[in-house]
Amino acid sequence: MFIDLPYDSGRIQLSIVDERVAGILTVPGRGTTGRSQEDIIRDALRSPIGSKPLSELAVGKNKVVVITSDHTRAVPSALTLPLLLEEVRKGNPDADITVLVATGLHRGMTPEEMKAKFGEAVCASERIVNHDAYDTDGFVDLGVLPSGSKCEISRLATEADLLVSEGFIEPHFFAGFSGGRKSVLPGVASQDCVNINHSASAIQHPRAATGVLSGNPIHEDMIKAARMANLAFIFNVLLDEEKRVIAAFCGDADAAHRAGCEFLLDRSGVDPVKADIVVTTNGGYPLDQNLYQCPKGLDAALACVNDGGVIILVAACKDGLGGENFGRMMLEGTPRELLDRILATAPEKTVSEQWCVQRFADALIKYRIILVTAGIDRATVERMNFIYAETVDEALCKAYELTGPRSKVAILPDGVSVIVRR
Repeated sequence: MFIDLPYDSGRIQLSIVDERVAGILTVPGRGTTGRSQEDIIRDALRSPIGSKPLSELAVGKNKVVVITSDHTRAVPSALTLPLLLEEVRKGNPDADITVLVATGLHRGMTPEEMKAKFGEAVCASERIVNHDAYDTDGFVDLGVLPSGSKCEISRLATEADLLVSEGFIEPHFFAGFSGGRKSVLPGVASQDCVNINHSASAIQHPRAATGVLSGNPIHEDMIKAARMANLAFIFNVLLDEEKRVIAAFCGDADAAHRAGCEFLLDRSGVDPVKADIVVTTNGGYPLDQNLYQCPKGLDAALACVNDGGVIILVAACKDGLGGENFGRMMLEGTPRELLDRILATAPEKTVSEQWCVQRFADALIKYRIILVTAGIDRATVERMNFIYAETVDEALCKAYELTGPRSKVAILPDGVSVIVRR
């Protein structure tokens, strides 16, 4: 059989004998709703959860900041952002609005990326500012988070009369779910604040896992930061495999987000299919544009692969490794050396991006991982302790050599979108 796998902005095919397939894990409960994306969005805005409508919140609010996601996230902002801005201006036509791009620790968006994501009309008419986590003068210390970290949040956000965010909800390998409170932390937080939230001990916590909010120390910091920053209204969408809006949730930062997470968990949860070989992807563009983002797709595979098995990770990585620290650290030792070094790092000494190195190192100690990519050269891939393959078919042949020609294969066409029940 032939199985399509998302790769960059297109798809590549995996060819496999039917008898070798242990299972194909896809999201069972998503699909077309019979309504247009705009209708779904407008219906949600008319019925916020735990909050007044955005237009009512905007009455009398002059300085409004709308936090949005950057180029690494699939939020369809060209569709959603104009509708949010329309709602704000219903309440206050003269509102002074700033669109703040929640880059977290990522690089800022280029003008070309902004036009592609937000649309030329929004870029021409609105003030759009990239968050800068490294601008030490650009933050307000709002107090102490449950982790003990200072809650340092963008001055632009905290000094707004009304703070709003948009995003999308998907499974997240240590925050439980994306969306909601993540627009504030890590979205518009300081480097130090993000680092402590993502410390080795937090990442290693058993509740810092996909689909888990209750008792998750990373989530608890994030929602506390959102409250301290006075995030008044969130708007989050859920997307299908074609990145189309299939549901939307808005209102209170916690209540609306939890409702969206419950909806997603109900429709994206799948039982594990155990196999000696597991094929996964990072869902194509934008999440597979660098290796730094790829622990997301890896996480679902870890719930399916047998002890000592092989994972085939398919990701274009057209932007290469991703963050500078991540790329440097991945090349600095064996997986065991990397993991031991990171686990010995105190929270206040956390190095930005070490958390993805931590997850990769932990996985590489236990499993062989074959990386299928055109964006990173063979030598670099092998120095990072992966096995390199140019094509997914070549990767499958290498996996059979490692586990035996009759090994069963589990396939996750979009490893980011599914929540594999543990």
